[in-house]
Amino acid sequence: MATKDRTTSKPLRVISLFTGAGGLDLGLEAAGFETAVAVELDADSAATLRANRAWTVLERDIHKIPSKELLEVAGLQEGDADLLVGGPPCQPFSKSGYWATGDARRLEDPRASTIEAYLRVLLDTKPRAFLLENVGGLAYRNKDEGLDLIRRSIERINRAAGTSYSFCCTVLDAARYGVPQERERLFIVGQREGAEFAFPSPTHAFAESGQCQPPLSGVRVLEPYRTAWDAIGDLEDDDNSDLAMTGKWAGLLPSIPEGQNYLYHTERGKGLPLFGWRRRYWSFLLKLSKRLPSWTITAQPGSAIGPFHWKSRRLSLRELCRLQTFPDAYQVCGTRSSYQKQIGNAVPSALAELLGLEIRRMMGDHVRRKELQLVPKQRLPVPAAERVRRVPERFRHLAGNHEAHPGTGRGYAAVLRADAAR
Repeated sequence: MATKDRTTSKPLRVISLFTGAGGLDLGLEAAGFETAVAVELDADSAATLRANRAWTVLERDIHKIPSKELLEVAGLQEGDADLLVGGPPCQPFSKSGYWATGDARRLEDPRASTIEAYLRVLLDTKPRAFLLENVGGLAYRNKDEGLDLIRRSIERINRAAGTSYSFCCTVLDAARYGVPQERERLFIVGQREGAEFAFPSPTHAFAESGQCQPPLSGVRVLEPYRTAWDAIGDLEDDDNSDLAMTGKWAGLLPSIPEGQNYLYHTERGKGLPLFGWRRRYWSFLLKLSKRLPSWTITAQPGSAIGPFHWKSRRLSLRELCRLQTFPDAYQVCGTRSSYQKQIGNAVPSALAELLGLEIRRMMGDHVRRKELQLVPKQRLPVPAAERVRRVPERFRHLAGNHEAHPGTGRGYAAVLRADAAR
């Protein structure tokens, strides 16, 4: 059930596309919205939604669902919905794809048509406001054709429908708003009558001591970042054998200090020179620190791709949910790989809660909330870092001189692809 604030008589109705596990919707629920209909093609994600909420879920491809049907099952008329939300699949615009090849197909990728499907529903349903989420790569300088497509499409919608949807966008890092995870995402918000959306100023900042410095006169006080320890410190004794790291590099992980990754074992790190500088993805052998926010939870990690727990194991389902600020009672259905994908693709719910409250203010609701419901509390004191283990003998033969990465788009894989194309 959606929570109701005293300033509104009923929940605000949401049409949700590409709902996934519901991270965005859960945050909006905490802000006083209610999902009237959710569209999700993945069977496990749809099962997750049904297991936790009584929302109407259409388990189908959005390209095959007429907008009229969306309105009918939601019990809405054109123009009735308060908010259209969604995060169209983002692979064509991901940073990892660009890092590996120096470019990506982007709008030529057929998966980019999901953005067009979102815009089609916007035109047909004409909600009071819309929220579109995507990876920050959608707004890369000189690579922002996707963002430009959305902007021009909104202008065409306004001309065709007689609306005045505004177009306000920015990239937000969830850690700066109380989420115990560094996660940058692009958000686009528009309002039907042209009201400009004011994205919230950061509420949290790094404080090495655990407390932010006293502010100067007239300067707003920021809370300390919420850390991995704040989120999952009470779950650290989860010794489930299913969480043991597997694969070739499992024995090396205990030799890396918490808060670091494979770069510790390069010529510029303090360990043994086992790898070339930046020759691997940042998340290779990446370990959480108790004193920092988590790094981005990924949807499809390999056996050596983190972030891993500071005790050199994989993160449990409950820990992953905590780092995404899902409510504790929320259940995620499916296998390990399925729930990792669902959680890794989600919007942190606490960030969605904050955006939902700001959207309500844009709509004229005067919401007063001292703190967000889904931001974790500080957990003090923080224990000392885990002891670093010696590098096992079976890895020591790797020590030596290793070539550093030559730069974006010039790595081994990119060179091989370029040679094959000649």
